[in-house]
Amino acid sequence: MSFFQLATIFMLLVASGGWVNARTLKLPQGVAMMLMGLASALALAGLQQLTPWISSARAVARSVEQLDFPQTVLGYLLGFLLFAGAMHVDVSALRRRGLSVWTLATLGVAASTAIVGVGVWLAAGWIGLALSLPWALVFGALISPTDPVAVLATLRRGRLPAGLRVVLQGEALFNDGVGIVVFVALVEFATGQTPSAGEALLQVVLQAAGGLAVGLGAGFVAIQAMRRIDDHVVEVSLSLALAMGVYAGAQVIQLSGPIAAVGAGLLLGHSRGKPTMSDTTRAHLTSFWTLVDEILNAVLFFLLGLLLLVIPLEARLAGLSAAAIVLVLVARAVVVLPWGAYFHIRHRERGANAILVWGGLHGALSVALALTLPPTAERPAILAATYSVCVFSVAVQGVTFGPLAARLERSRASPAAQPSPSA
Repeated sequence: MSFFQLATIFMLLVASGGWVNARTLKLPQGVAMMLMGLASALALAGLQQLTPWISSARAVARSVEQLDFPQTVLGYLLGFLLFAGAMHVDVSALRRRGLSVWTLATLGVAASTAIVGVGVWLAAGWIGLALSLPWALVFGALISPTDPVAVLATLRRGRLPAGLRVVLQGEALFNDGVGIVVFVALVEFATGQTPSAGEALLQVVLQAAGGLAVGLGAGFVAIQAMRRIDDHVVEVSLSLALAMGVYAGAQVIQLSGPIAAVGAGLLLGHSRGKPTMSDTTRAHLTSFWTLVDEILNAVLFFLLGLLLLVIPLEARLAGLSAAAIVLVLVARAVVVLPWGAYFHIRHRERGANAILVWGGLHGALSVALALTLPPTAERPAILAATYSVCVFSVAVQGVTFGPLAARLERSRASPAAQPSPSA
C-alpha cells in the first residue's frame, strides 16, 4: 500500500470521526480522534484474526506497523503544531508569567524526571520487573514534559484565568524542547556513553537558547519582509516557509527545532496586533494556521490511538503501567505546588493547583520519543508505561479538564468567592 493510499484512508477516518463527534458525541476533538484510532486498531486486529483472508486488512495493518511514527511527529508535524500554537499565545501575559513558565519548563522537568524515574524503578523492583535506574530515568525524562499538542487542544475547551492559561501554554511550548535534550542525554547515559552532568546541562542551555535565538531572528526577518508588501497569499506563504525553515534549520545546526518554531510563532503572532499587515492578511493568516492546527491535531491524535497495534501491552506490564500513571500525577503535583500556592495567594486564583496538575497532559510526543529507544530488554516496559500514561492523560484528563475549569470558574464567580471591599 502506497503512502498516499494510507494517508487517504487516515483522512477519511479522521473526517468521518470528526463529523460523528460534532453531530453526536461532542467530545474534545483530540479525545474523539484518539478513540477513533483505538477503535480502528481493534477492528484491524479483529479482522486479521477472524478473517485472515481479507488482504486489505492485512495490508493496512502492515502499513501501520511500518509507519515511522517518531519521524512523522518529530520530523514533520511537530514544527507546524508548535508554530501554530505559539501564534495564539498572549506574549504580554507570557512576559508577566515568564519566571513561572521557565521554572516549570526547566527545573520542573528535571524534578519530575527524578521523581518519576526513581518511583518507577522502585515500583518495577517491587513488581518483579527488570528495569534499571538509568532506564527508569529515561522514562521519567520522556514522560515529564507536558505535550504541547494535547495541552493546547484541551485549553480551547476550558475557561481559565488568563494567567493560568498562559502558564500552561508557555510551559507546554517550551518544556518539550528541554525535555528532548534531557531525554537524549539520559539515553546516552543508560547505554553506557556516560556524558558528564556539566556537559549535559551545557547542551540543554545551548540548544534551548540557540533555538530560541534562531526562531526570533528568523521571525524578525519574515515580519520585516511582510511590512514591505500587501499580498495575503505571499505573506501566508512566508509564514509557512518560516515555520518549516526555523524547525529544519535549527536541527541542521544541532539546536532545538521545537523551541525555534515556538520563538518564531510567538513573534509572528504578537506582530498580528500591530500595523505589520493588513486586516485581510491578518484574517487569512489566522484562518490558515487555525486550520493547519486543527487538522494536524486530529491526524496526530488518530495516529496515537492507532499505535495500539504496535505497542506491547502485555498483562505482566499492567502493574507498572498503573504505577506510572499514579507517579506521573504525583510528580506533577509536587512540581506545580509552589506556583499553584503563589497564584492562589498573590493573584487570588482559586483552584490553581488543580488546574496546573490536571492540565499537564501527555500525548504523542512522549510516545514518539519512546519509539526511538534502542531495542533493549527495557524497551517494552517503557513503551507500555508511556502509552498507558498518554492514553489516560488524553482520555481522562482531556475529558474532565473542561468541567473542572468550569466548576472552578463558577466558584470564583460566586458571591462567597469574592473578596470583601476592605480586603
